[in-house]
Amino acid sequence: MTNSAQIEYRERRAARAAEHARLARLDARISYARLAGVAAIALTGWLVFARGLSPWWLAAPLSAFVALAAWHDRTLRRLDRADRAVKFYEHGIARLEDKWHGIGETGARFLTEDHLYTHDLDIFGPASLFQLLSRARTHLGEEMLARWLSAPAGVPVLRQRQESLVELREALDFREALATAGGASRDIDTVALSSWASAPAAPEGAWLRAASVVLAAGIMGGVVLWVRGGPLSPLLAVIIVKMLLTRPSRQRVARIVRGVESPLSQLDILADTLLLIEQSTFASARLMEIRAQMISGGVVPSQAIRRLKRLADMLDWRRNAFFAPVAAMVSWALHLASAIENWRREFGPKVLVWLSAVAEYEALSSVAAYAYEHADDPFPVFVEDGGPARFNGASLGHPLVPAARMVRNDVFLTPQARLLIVSGSNMSGKSTLLRTVGINAVLAMAGAPVRAGALTMTPLAVGANLHVNDSLQAGRSRFFAEISRIRHIADLAGREPALLFLLDELFQGTNSHDRKIGAEALLLTLTDRGAIGLTTTHDLALTAIADRSEGRALNVHFDDKLKNGELIFDYRMKPGPVTHSNALALMKAVGLPVNSIGRLED
Repeated sequence: MTNSAQIEYRERRAARAAEHARLARLDARISYARLAGVAAIALTGWLVFARGLSPWWLAAPLSAFVALAAWHDRTLRRLDRADRAVKFYEHGIARLEDKWHGIGETGARFLTEDHLYTHDLDIFGPASLFQLLSRARTHLGEEMLARWLSAPAGVPVLRQRQESLVELREALDFREALATAGGASRDIDTVALSSWASAPAAPEGAWLRAASVVLAAGIMGGVVLWVRGGPLSPLLAVIIVKMLLTRPSRQRVARIVRGVESPLSQLDILADTLLLIEQSTFASARLMEIRAQMISGGVVPSQAIRRLKRLADMLDWRRNAFFAPVAAMVSWALHLASAIENWRREFGPKVLVWLSAVAEYEALSSVAAYAYEHADDPFPVFVEDGGPARFNGASLGHPLVPAARMVRNDVFLTPQARLLIVSGSNMSGKSTLLRTVGINAVLAMAGAPVRAGALTMTPLAVGANLHVNDSLQAGRSRFFAEISRIRHIADLAGREPALLFLLDELFQGTNSHDRKIGAEALLLTLTDRGAIGLTTTHDLALTAIADRSEGRALNVHFDDKLKNGELIFDYRMKPGPVTHSNALALMKAVGLPVNSIGRLED
């Protein structure tokens, strides 16, 4: 089914593709014109030197070539932006068609073994929530989005984010501009830039710079004198004095140059992005606050960054074969290194504020794109009445499951019914239900819309035990790993925000007697401490916990039907405990020789 976002994306992709084709043709024509310009310069130069024409004849072809070069540079930037815009809408269409799994950053570097839900709920890694959401082009933008998905925020912050997302959701032109900023620049490593900006500036040697200027003038004067037939000795004397005076500064200059080359090599994205934020007219409180923090003190961040970009580009001139001799004569690297260090003294502390602003805009724009592409997904309603924890989700779905296969269920955890014991046959949907509840809680506590008809909840901290493995390296069994994880989850019970626990097949690594006693004690203790949650089980003995919970726990189940030798699942949650198992049917389905009384057939 095509929604309005798909229609808009396809129309814009077609328009940007047409613009890209037009600019590609223009690029080819300008390239040919530049070749013709080179030929004109060569021909005019030959006429000047071989035929005695005035050197002023070179001015026309040289001016034309410079103008063509500037026009070509602008065209290439526009061509790159058009290409980025085409990809921006292609990726959006892929997400809407559930073909996004190979696109974008996975966020795998944010995975940690000891986190209480990110691995279990597919928050990071291939085909993860982060990969679905992230549109950030800077490392700091990715890190900010990862922090939002890794830890719950306070309700005032969440409401500010929701307000910002509502405004950014409809600002498609702004989000496109944010995604295409920077011309032909690669995505910038803002981590390296922030480290460079926050490091102390190298001490300045003003006398050395002044002496270098005087010596540079002396060297140029010596060259002119020598070219006119004068002696070479004055030039050599000045060069020797310059070498002796600048020798102590070589290590300092080399250190500065090495330090700045990586973080300053790609600043176009940052300058363009800052300009976008400076010129924005958003009215939501948080977006206005970010902008105000960024431009405080009368400094225009985009202009300051462009100034730094010019200094970095000028520093790079020393590698030009034609300019290198001049650079050596006038101590070019020394002067530019000093200018860059002066820039860092003036603006270095402000860079961190600017980068933080860009990171938050990128994180917000990422989630806003998700909100735009899933217009039917509502923002959760948060209840702050100081009462018990609750999670009332109507028509909950899993955002990582393709829409064509997604089955929705209602999940209500209330002050009365704090625990759902989910029983059912294999592959019937029990673990998916826990993941659905968990990932929607993560989205909600990050400020994002949720995949639901409606969700009302108190602030919650998620703790999940769905994917715990043993560790040969640590000498740790699966059972020990499981109980260690559960201990950390249990420590969250009774704190603020309240705990939402998701426990899959509790204590599988022990016998049924110990398992039943341990599971009952754990679950009732968690609910006594104000936590709410779900647990799954194949062991029907655990469903009896509901009878001894004084109404705090309810049994629900998923079932299946065997039709023509094939198991059929509807993935619909139903009240009460499951009444049968499909394990033997599954064993037979894969070819195991199992008879009806549980023995292997001969």
